[in-house]
Amino acid sequence: MTILEQAKAGKAAPAVLAAAKAEGLDAPGLVAEIAAGRAVVPANVARGAGRSVMAVGAPSRIKVNANIGTSKDISDLKEELEKLDAAERAGADAVMDLSTGGDLRHVRSKILEAAKITVGSVPIYEAAVNAANAGKPVVEMSANEILEAVRTHAADGVDFLTVHCGLTREAIRKLAERPRICGVVSRGGTFLAAWMQRHKQENPLYERFDEVIDIAREYEATLSLGDALRPGALADSMDAAQLAELMTLGELGRRARERGVQVMIEGPGHVPLDQIAAQVQLEKVLCDGAPFYVLGPLVTDVAPGYDHIVAAIGGAVAAWHGADFICYVTPTEHLALPAPQDVYEGVIAARIAAHAGEVARYGARARQWDDRFSKLRRNRDWEGEISQGIDPPRARQIRASRNPPQEDACSMCGEYCVFKIMETVPGANQEG
Repeated sequence: MTILEQAKAGKAAPAVLAAAKAEGLDAPGLVAEIAAGRAVVPANVARGAGRSVMAVGAPSRIKVNANIGTSKDISDLKEELEKLDAAERAGADAVMDLSTGGDLRHVRSKILEAAKITVGSVPIYEAAVNAANAGKPVVEMSANEILEAVRTHAADGVDFLTVHCGLTREAIRKLAERPRICGVVSRGGTFLAAWMQRHKQENPLYERFDEVIDIAREYEATLSLGDALRPGALADSMDAAQLAELMTLGELGRRARERGVQVMIEGPGHVPLDQIAAQVQLEKVLCDGAPFYVLGPLVTDVAPGYDHIVAAIGGAVAAWHGADFICYVTPTEHLALPAPQDVYEGVIAARIAAHAGEVARYGARARQWDDRFSKLRRNRDWEGEISQGIDPPRARQIRASRNPPQEDACSMCGEYCVFKIMETVPGANQEG
């Protein structure tokens, strides 16, 4: 029995018990949410022991993913492992290997071997690279090769697989009827859209979705149903093509769950701030409350070099309104392959967004960390503040760089520190 089938029978698989224990969750409650399709615990049975597992979706905290991986221009396994380390040090819950350069299977095996956290991937990248290595255009890869890539990634132990199953010829027709500024910006979606146009055939991942389910079931891989038509510009958000794909993903998610396979739904993309709540709520309705995995969303198109901040703004709003899993964006988004420091900064920004969303969504339960921290701040417990903050190394470096003459204050306020002054006021009302 799969994790989902056990949950439907009221039983907690070992991975579910581990995920519940890691967060202090009520295990029966998590089992019920998995059974309903509102939570998942990605845990491929082909992957070795020694890594943590995570729950995504109600009632767990909002999770953060970091994308790493080689490109054709920069393929350095050592640097990718450094990125993995940076992501883990920054507190990422998962990483995705999006490699398109070098020996992809070797890179993936080393990431899986080194990672202490959940690992995802996008199999169609490998199908495309294999075609190129064989001297064929991407559009000449076969449907069998696309499916074989899915099997290879599952067999290698990848915990969750992004598969762009919802991109159909009908969705592409809607896109043609209302052209976008940026068209199709999903790399996997572009590969498939070009393939479909070249062969005048339906998307193999849609047409042969039962085979995708069979593979996922065999290896207990969670399916992350990809948003091939996510908007790549604010003007492209919430168009007919995006909505058509989302409805298809809802249908496919139900089919997978009926066969005992766990499912997440991927979401946008570039979205105006005022549309985020509606987009999240629409996913929850159309996809039966399945965990929602969002990239950002990015709330403006004009900030290259600062897109980790742009995405954090959108991610906080998405998390507030029900998104369950945030894919980070780095400062190099739209500009270059990220370096380890970019990965670190991207994860921290996404974690801030996730926690801000949790506070808005869950109230006092999520705010306990903030309340403890605020008391440390009031008491001018500098080491406590630093060690309990979201990025202790950064906080420690900043304080050390401008160390104040008065160790019980900071160089911003010094003797005018508000907390220090209030301590001299008899009867000042401060909570203990």
